[in-house]
This record gives sequence, C-alpha cells and structure tokens, in this order.
Amino acid sequence: MATDGYVQIIWDAPESEHRGTRARCHYVSTTQTPPVLAAELAQAWADIQRYHPELPDLAAPESLIGESSSACGHELSFERLLHEAVHGVAAARGVRDTSRAGRYHNRRFLAIAEELGLDHPEEPHPSSGFSLVTLTPEAKRRYRPTTERLHRALKAHTAATAGDTARSFRGPAARHGSSGGGVRVKAVCDCGRNVRVVPSVLAQAPIVCGGCGKPFQIPEVVAAS
Repeated sequence: MATDGYVQIIWDAPESEHRGTRARCHYVSTTQTPPVLAAELAQAWADIQRYHPELPDLAAPESLIGESSSACGHELSFERLLHEAVHGVAAARGVRDTSRAGRYHNRRFLAIAEELGLDHPEEPHPSSGFSLVTLTPEAKRRYRPTTERLHRALKAHTAATAGDTARSFRGPAARHGSSGGGVRVKAVCDCGRNVRVVPSVLAQAPIVCGGCGKPFQIPEVVAAS
C-alpha cells in the first residue's frame, strides 16, 4: 500500500514463534531514498521488536541513511540500528538515557543496552559515555540472518550510489562527512510519538509519522511558530 510517496511495510511474526505478537507496519519513503535499503532497515527493526515488543515502531527508516553522529556512530550497520533501538526502548519507558544534548550516554542507557544484547567493556568515554557499545556473542548468533541481510542491502546501496557521487554536487556537511553537526534532538508528531533526528536532516524533507500521518517537528520550532 502506497500513499503520498510512502509505501507501507507490514511485518507479522512467524506462526512458529512469538504467538500473539501483533502485526507491525512501517511507512518507507519511495521518493527520498532507494526503497530496498529503507525496507531492509524496517525489517531489521521489526526483527528487534520480535524480542523486545515494547520497542516503538520506526517511523522513518530512511532518516537513518546518510546520518552520522559522533556520539552514536558514523557507520550505518545492524549494531548501530540496535543502538538506536536502545534509545527507542528508553523513550517508551520514559527513561532519560542521555545528557549534554544527547551526546553523553549514561548508565541508564547502558542498562537497557545490555538487555538488548549490547556490551560496553571499557570505561565510559569523557564526552560520549557508554555510547560505543558492541554486540554480545549471543546477540550476534540471534541476529545473524538479520545482520547478513542488512549488510547485503547496505553494500548494494553503497555500490548503487557510489557512481552518483562523482557527478553530483555535495554540500559542505556531506563533503566533510557530517550530517550537519551530528547532534540529534527529539522531534514530535501530533499524536505524541517522537524520534531523534539531526535538525539538518529534518530540514531536508519532512519525516511523516506512520500513525497520525503528520510530520515530526522539533518542539522548539513548534513553540516558536
């Protein structure tokens, strides 16, 4: 099902496991990014939800493509996606898992990260805290098919877009490997759901909530308008 440039991706749990898990749907842009990678990101997120049902839906998988953050990671991968899922669970629980404009990841973040299969064996970083988490051996085994599928999609996406780089003009943020500062802030929609996003990414095009159909906006912008 497609609407206004978005295609609805619906995932339902296999009958053999997670009985009673409700079907989940994600809206993936068909105009802002290659839909194959966005769909694979939505599927990988759904795989995480199978084991952690309280994780909210990912409203706009395409918002993660091309986004980098010195606090949460520069390279898009399943490990990075699971990191984002930790923030999602924290938001669902009403837990403040970061400080310093989202850069410092505190011990509350680490506690949820460990629940989801991430580990931080080193001491906290002075500026980013416990941000640099890695997959545990158990999580690697659990999500191996998901990781391999997403890796193939990322590799294909990189190959497909590599040729465009030489022919396209890129702004200063893209040229220097930044997404416009890298600091993500909370954006909310009319029904109260929220996502973390770099302001410059949100400024490029609206990110629409799959629940209410309204765009996510940064609260300060809403208050000023």
